[in-house]
This record gives sequence, C-alpha cells and structure tokens, in this order.
Amino acid sequence: MILRIVRSWGFLPALLILAALLYWKFHSVPSKVIAIGYVADRDVTLWNTLAQVREPVAEAHYGDRVEIMRVEGAAAQVRTPSGVLGWMNDSRQMMDSDLWGKSAALLERSRKLPVQARGRTKAVSNVRVEPGRDGKRIFQFMRGTPVLILERAVADAPQGAEDNSQEEKADSTEEQKPKQEDWLLVLRAEDSTASNTPSAGAGSAEVKPATGDTVSSGPLAAHAGLVAAGGPGGIVGGWVLARFVELDLPGPVKDYASSADLHVVAWFELNRVPNGAGGQAPQYLVAGSHGGEGQSCDFTMLRVYTWSITQKRYETAYVESDLCGQLPIDVTRSPTGAEFHFANNGRNPAESRYVMHQSVVRRVTKKSAAPSSSHR
Repeated sequence: MILRIVRSWGFLPALLILAALLYWKFHSVPSKVIAIGYVADRDVTLWNTLAQVREPVAEAHYGDRVEIMRVEGAAAQVRTPSGVLGWMNDSRQMMDSDLWGKSAALLERSRKLPVQARGRTKAVSNVRVEPGRDGKRIFQFMRGTPVLILERAVADAPQGAEDNSQEEKADSTEEQKPKQEDWLLVLRAEDSTASNTPSAGAGSAEVKPATGDTVSSGPLAAHAGLVAAGGPGGIVGGWVLARFVELDLPGPVKDYASSADLHVVAWFELNRVPNGAGGQAPQYLVAGSHGGEGQSCDFTMLRVYTWSITQKRYETAYVESDLCGQLPIDVTRSPTGAEFHFANNGRNPAESRYVMHQSVVRRVTKKSAAPSSSHR
C-alpha cells in the first residue's frame, strides 16, 4: 500500500500519511481494558510513544495497579489510576493479577516467620515467587540490598532461564554447576541497615541478629498496606539464590566459621555476660553445614560461642554435629536463660530443644534434664 502511494503521490505525501498512521496507532485511546497488572520494578517510566523520539508522561512504582490497554511485542500501553496513558517498554516489569496475588500471600507468610540471619546481596538478584530459576520473577534486588533470611529450599539447577539476571546467566554457564541449588526466602527491610553491621571486639555495641522475634505482629491489614510496604525503602519478600547472599556475621562468628570451614545458614545472639572489663559480651548460636549446595538438611551442625573472662576471647562451649536440622530455629529468652528448638530429621526424627544459662548449654530430653555432653 505504501509503495502505491509513493508511486502515485510522491515521496513527501506518502511520508506524511505513514507518520499519521503511526501516530494514530500509538496515540489513539483504546476503548477496552485488556487486563489488570501491577508494577514489578522500583520505578518504571511511562512514555507517550514507542518511537525513538518520545517524552515521559508518568512514573509508576512497585505495586501500582495499572490497566493494560494494548500490547505491542514486549511493550504494553497502560493507564494509571490517575488516568494517564503511557507505554511501558518491557511488559516483564509488570505482574498479572494471579502473580501479584501469589506475591502478596508469600509476603504475608514471610512477615510472620522468625528471622534466621541477616545479610546483603552480593550481586543483582532476581526475587522469585517460588524457589528455582523457573519461578516467576516478582522483583529484583540491587547489589548490597540488606535482607533478612527466613527459610532455605533446594531446587534443580536448569540449563538456563530466559529471564535470569546477567549474574545468573553467567553463573549458569559454569562448567561445574551444581545439579541442585540452594535458595533463600528473604525479606528486604531498608530501615534495618543502620544496625546490621557487626562491630569487632567483645562487649562493644554489636548488632542483635535474629532472636526469635517475628518481623511483624500480624498479617497485612489490606491490599493498600501491601503496596505501601513494597515501595522503595519498604518490605519485599521472595526467593533468591543463596550464593548471591552474604551473611552479616559478627566478627567472632565469622572468624570461627571461616577457620572451621562451616557454611553458616543461621545465627543468633543468645544472651550477654560480663566481659571482665565492665561491659557485656554477646554469646552466639550458629547453625551450618560442611559441603556444597543441594543438601537435604538445612544444617548439620550447631555451635555455641561463649565469652571466656579468664582468656579474654570467644570459645566453643557446645558443638553438636550429628544433625539433620530444618529451619526455622526458634529462639526465646526468659529470666532463667535462652531456649532454642528446631525440627531434627535425622536418624530419630524429633524436635530438638536446648536451654542455656550463662555459658552452659544443655539439651532437654523427656528422660533427663541433666547437661548433655558436647559432640565434637
């Protein structure tokens, strides 16, 4: 059709007609809403057209509800609640109603779980609604994003996924890629960054990591509350590759774990004792395992690090290594000491329960409450 116009009318009129057709295609107001979507990135610019020469008309944020009016390839024309019509370059920056509902349910469940550790992302990391690279992406963390670790899961490592981040793509091409990968359920909480960096030395103002408290006292009150929580600086929950998260371990825990070649999955401050210099020294519970990814147990070893007043250093007060522990580890405090328990799926599946008073740890059994010996 364009060639006929060019031959009969000449080049300039044909060009004007073509421009008019393109303008009508991308600027005409659609009469029908195709679907409802929710913004899945921090900030998304909406444009007045898909042409190279274009102008921004609005900015949408994570969780914003938009009406999808038209789809052109990977792009989508949407309408904001305020009535602004604009083009989104990549429709993957948006979740459909079903995925948004799943992400909301996951966030609500995550906010009730006890925190197992704190850390931060080592690279750009896709956040997924389910563990595994085939799980649908619901957000993307930048490098250095502080996160709270809640659960661990294992998923098959596929040959590749179309929507992986560049780091995940590069990681998936390694020759010695594991057959299964560890995934962590995490929450992003930007307001926790100020207290997440542990300081060195006993008795100093060290950060209190997970203590068994829940992140929230109850479920989300309403959908509007979820949108507010998911905004920049708020809370976002989902599954990320475990190897992309570096735990913020306190100095003593980090040193001992490194020397023992222990892969830490959870750590807690159990209590504090006099450090012999007029201050208080925190004492730590650490759970971890030896070996690579894909293990059926979340952790196989427990260690409790206590402060020795006479030696002026941390020492290993309790070790148990014949475990197949499953997260979460629940930690509570009482006037008589700290208590912690977890599900042990070892040779004799049961709940393992421990109590600690000052620097003494004992395992609680039905038959006896006498201190148990350490298994080294």
